[in-house]
Amino acid sequence: MSKTSNVILMLEYLSTGKKYSIQELSDLLEVSPRMIRIYKDELEKSGIYIETLKGIYGGYVLNQHINIPYLLFDNSDVNIIKECILKTKDFEIKERLTSIEKKITSNILKGENTNDIVITDDKELNVYNKLNRATRNHSKVRIRYYNLQHGESVRTIYPLGMYLFQDEWWCSSYWEEKDDMRQFHIKRILDCEILPETFDPKKINIKF
Repeated sequence: MSKTSNVILMLEYLSTGKKYSIQELSDLLEVSPRMIRIYKDELEKSGIYIETLKGIYGGYVLNQHINIPYLLFDNSDVNIIKECILKTKDFEIKERLTSIEKKITSNILKGENTNDIVITDDKELNVYNKLNRATRNHSKVRIRYYNLQHGESVRTIYPLGMYLFQDEWWCSSYWEEKDDMRQFHIKRILDCEILPETFDPKKINIKF
């Protein structure tokens, strides 16, 4: 499983509100305890803070509500399973792999008709989480944005909300330099920094 998938899976477990020890998460994700600590550090760099409870009954607890992006299966996953089916000579394993392939194919077909949150790389996940946090806290954000016509530019925005459009994430924001409302495509945000300054969303809503 990829690093991004593991991080999101770890978030899914912690989002239940249950306390998990590092060893429990290590066993669930089938990685070393060291990797669990790395995942925690990566999440905190993205603005998702996980509380560490010390002591013999300690562990990790997530004390904030977040929207968790779900990573779906794709056709490359199906192709890998098919390759394994062709290579294996064990009839029982072949049957089990065939069953898994059918389940994955079914999930792909279902996913094409839903609005599940789909994020495919670490950079986009990092931007998504920072903008979510800034939206909740009404924090100003400085972004490095790529525009098809003008290339890269640095912009200060006031994120007001996130939404899905054609299965991709966008952020509705007030753009400070242009004194205007704009829609920013998450995939085109190359870098994202939450600023210490905050804004009043009510004033922006009244203005526009």
